Amino acid sequence: MTEEISQNELLAQRREKLETLRSKGNAYPNDFRRDSLSSQLHESYGDQKKEDLEEKNIKVKVAGRIMLQRVMGKASFITIQDMQGQIQAYVRSDSIGDEIYKDFKTWDLGDIVGIEGTLFKTKTDELTVNAESVSLLTKSLRPLPEKHAGLVDTEQRYRKRYLDLLTNAESRKVFKTRSKIISTIRTIFEEKDYVEVETPMMHSVLGGAAAKPFTTHHNALDMDLYLRIAPELYLKRLVVGGLEKVYEINRNFRNEGLSTKHNPEFTMLEFYEAYADYEDQMNFVEEIIVSLAKRVFDSDSIVIGGNNIDITKGFERLSLVGSIAKYLEVEEDKLSDRSFLEDLAKRLEIENVDKSEMTDGKLQLEIFEKGVEDKLIEPTFIISYPKDVSPLSRTSDTEPNFVDRFELFIGGKEIANGFSELNDPDDQAERFKLQVEQKASGDEEAMEFDSDYIEALEYGLPPCAGVGIGIDRLVMLLTGVDSIRDVLLFPQMKPKS
Repeated sequence: MTEEISQNELLAQRREKLETLRSKGNAYPNDFRRDSLSSQLHESYGDQKKEDLEEKNIKVKVAGRIMLQRVMGKASFITIQDMQGQIQAYVRSDSIGDEIYKDFKTWDLGDIVGIEGTLFKTKTDELTVNAESVSLLTKSLRPLPEKHAGLVDTEQRYRKRYLDLLTNAESRKVFKTRSKIISTIRTIFEEKDYVEVETPMMHSVLGGAAAKPFTTHHNALDMDLYLRIAPELYLKRLVVGGLEKVYEINRNFRNEGLSTKHNPEFTMLEFYEAYADYEDQMNFVEEIIVSLAKRVFDSDSIVIGGNNIDITKGFERLSLVGSIAKYLEVEEDKLSDRSFLEDLAKRLEIENVDKSEMTDGKLQLEIFEKGVEDKLIEPTFIISYPKDVSPLSRTSDTEPNFVDRFELFIGGKEIANGFSELNDPDDQAERFKLQVEQKASGDEEAMEFDSDYIEALEYGLPPCAGVGIGIDRLVMLLTGVDSIRDVLLFPQMKPKS
């Protein structure tokens, strides 16, 4: 109760200060223009000698939020934080005037200020702005989290990301890195002559992936729509239309649970290239990962679980059943035996193994996901997926029960999914029909029959291959964070009751 009263008193005091500001004129001015950022100043002048700096008499205008303050009688130090970092300012009454200094002493941590002055070095050799004028630009009505502890409650960090960013330099670094990763991806694709496109976020037909959708209603058309689970079928329509190398970075929505690896709203990179196959795209995906590590982090390795993993030595490639045999230590030829698969699945506590919709391929995939996936720490491509779990993939020329598909796993997480595209309209129609049957049998993640897409295929889809890469998981991998919520600015949270 005491803490609550204290907090209320602080809020009341700051409100009172705001009212005083209002009585004097404009409490929220917008006439200060900074010309310098903290990191630029540190980079340019941080190594200069005290005497040299004084001689140059460098004038600067800086602005930011007060994060530290040592307010004294006639002279004070404050540290302000801008978009790039922090810089110290020295404020004296004889420089800015007694009346302004009197007001300055009432300013609080969190207030946003503008400072004009001259650069110098303190006795401790800290680069500092000797203030010649100071302006209060925005009054902070709520106190910041305690400066040493910061925002330590994990849930509060996600619910109040703005406070997390204000007080946690590591969080700011992660999201700046995320931005750089995405911009570098765009550069890589531009270098490869890909065209960036945007496709619909609301679909009338469910397709492009196996997932449970979110539904909405379009009032004007009086029809239900799905928030897209994947852009795949639209992107391949564009390849039909002659855009032979396309990519999209945008949101997908899947009505699934929340975890450290899943958020119902997530960012995907998806791309397609004509006259390429899944092996070409495997090579390109490997090139993308290596290139990002070098361009963004200037490194040939990534850190997983405290271990440096060299990503330049080539990614391992294993068949789906081969990986099960390797990591669960079973004989590969037994993995085509139904009774053996069921027994193995039950040992892994996989449910519904006896249901009719649980085909051999689905059973193999379930076993892989439950028993193998988290063991794939080193970069590993899993290939040779069963046909019945890959309704959009091209059938292998050598193995008719399998498709030309791969998934990339690093650090026990799926990073990419790609395949040679199915461009036979009759085969695709039959697979859609099978999906419809599975949906009717209770499979909520099965696709619907997309007749318009079949019509597009009938005009001719060139031989091509496509890939989807989860941006959020990719950022997790490259920044070394363990939870997807740490790379999402505003992760989905249940509202507080």
